[in-house]
Amino acid sequence: MVTIGPFEASKTGFTYTLSPDSYKVESVAETFGIFDTLYPFRANYFTSGKINQQDFITSDYHYISKSRFNTRTKKLIYNEKGLPTQRISSKNDNQKKVTIVDKPENQDTTDLQTVFAELARQYSIYKFCDSRMRVFDGKRRFDVIFRDEGQEELIPNQYSNISGKATKCSFHIDKLDSKGDDLLWKVTSDRPVYFWLMEDAKQKPFIARISLEKTPLGPLDVYTTEVKIKD
Repeated sequence: MVTIGPFEASKTGFTYTLSPDSYKVESVAETFGIFDTLYPFRANYFTSGKINQQDFITSDYHYISKSRFNTRTKKLIYNEKGLPTQRISSKNDNQKKVTIVDKPENQDTTDLQTVFAELARQYSIYKFCDSRMRVFDGKRRFDVIFRDEGQEELIPNQYSNISGKATKCSFHIDKLDSKGDDLLWKVTSDRPVYFWLMEDAKQKPFIARISLEKTPLGPLDVYTTEVKIKD
């Protein structure tokens, strides 16, 4: 459940699968309640790739989003090194294909969803969040910086009954002079987003809660209500 200010705004789902040599990340966001009446929106994101020792090598990234008037899609074509070579996007029936120029600063980068798969593996092994990950989304080059913020005890509330000791972490985006005009880009580069990691019965990490103190509509909080981590 996602709340923004006094509103129950949307429902989200996040699934990741890690094996010794591959990974997959899927997420979905869908407006809820009065927000769905005023601003209907749904988005699905999918990423998959290979794991070679310590390296996550993306092979597929695509998403589709639908609002009241528009349907948008984006797909990145990757080479064998996990670098995007082509960006295919569309708005309604208009498609655009762009060849991505290979630049030195884009080497050893990944996509934003893979970042959280990498974090999950790091935390499951080392039990900490601290890291700086290089991201290239086909247009913008930026870094995602994670920090440990200590341990806290989560208590159940009206949105989630998940409770217990959790590791508090934060992340923010270092834009590296890249430009962007979407809301997530703006708020995560202006101030940190806090999240709390816990482990399920099989000691697999999941995000129990997320908190952003300030958005144009008020504070944003995400509460995990159900945990399903695939083997």
